[in-house]
Amino acid sequence: MRAFVFPGQGAQTVGMGRALAEASPAARAVFDAVDEALGEPLSQLIWEGEAEALQLTRNAQPALMATSLAALAALEAEGAGLDRAAFVAGHSLGEYSALCAAGALSLGDAARLLRLRGEAMQQAVPVGEGAMAALLGLDLAAAEAVAAEAAGAGICEAANDNDPAQVVVSGHRAAVERAVALARERGARRAVLLPVSAPFHCALMEPAARAMEEALAATEIRPPRVPLVANVTARPVTDPEIIRRQLVEQVTGRVRWRETVLWLEAAGVTEAWEIGAGRALSGMIRRIAPALATRAVSTPEEAREAALSALAA
Repeated sequence: MRAFVFPGQGAQTVGMGRALAEASPAARAVFDAVDEALGEPLSQLIWEGEAEALQLTRNAQPALMATSLAALAALEAEGAGLDRAAFVAGHSLGEYSALCAAGALSLGDAARLLRLRGEAMQQAVPVGEGAMAALLGLDLAAAEAVAAEAAGAGICEAANDNDPAQVVVSGHRAAVERAVALARERGARRAVLLPVSAPFHCALMEPAARAMEEALAATEIRPPRVPLVANVTARPVTDPEIIRRQLVEQVTGRVRWRETVLWLEAAGVTEAWEIGAGRALSGMIRRIAPALATRAVSTPEEAREAALSALAA
C-alpha cells in the first residue's frame, strides 16, 4: 500500500520543476494554470528569480504547490497517478497540495488560497517579533517541557513534531531564543533559530487563521478521491466540512508529522512517494518508520522510474 506525501515550506529552490515543465506538457500546464490563477508569472520567479524573492512566504507556498502538482501531472502522464495511492498527506502547506492532488480543491483555488495564506501569515506578526527554532535530539515531551519553561518570556509552542528527534518551536522571539538556550542545556544535539519570516503554527498566527476561515468559507471543497491524513489530527478525513475546519485549525495548530507517518504505517502503508521539491519528508519518514520505503518524484526521470515501478508491481 502506498501514500503520496507533499512537502512544505523550506523545500523551495530556484529552478525547481523546470525540467518537469520542459519534458512534460501536462506539468507545464500546471505552472501555466497557477500563473493564470495568480495573475502573474510565478513560474518565471520559480525558474529564474532571486532566491530571496522565492523564499518570501507569499511566493514559496504557491510555488511549492505548483511544483508538486506538476510532478504529479508528469507521473500521471507516465501512467501512474493518484490511483496508485491509498492516502495523501502534506506537511503544512503541503496539505493544500495533497488536497488538490486528490481533487478536493481546484488548482486555481489552491494557488489563490496559498497566496492568501502566505500573506496572512506574514502580516500576522510584525517582522522581528516572532521566531522559530529547530530542536534536534529532543523528543516531543522534552521539547514541550522546554517550550513551557521558555513561555515565561512570551508565547512558545511546539509547532512541528517532525520526527523522533526533531521538534520545531514557534512564538515570540525572546521566548524562542530562551527555548534554544534551554534545549542546549538539556542535551539537545543542536538547537538553532530557523531562517523564517514569521512564527508559523502557534497562537500568534490567530489573525491568519481568521483570514483563512473567511477565504475557505467561500471556497468549494469536494470529497477527496482518497483520504487525507490531516496535520492537526494525524487521522484520515474525507468530509469537506471537516477538512475546511481543519485547514483553519492548522494555521495555529501543530503539524503532527511524526504521528501521521506512524498512522500510515499502522494502516498498512509500506511505501511513501514524496511528490515535489526536495527530500526532507523522505528523511523524516526514514527516521520515524525505518521499514517504510520512500521514493522521491521531482524530475522527469524520477516520474518515469516511479511509474514503471508501480506498473510492474
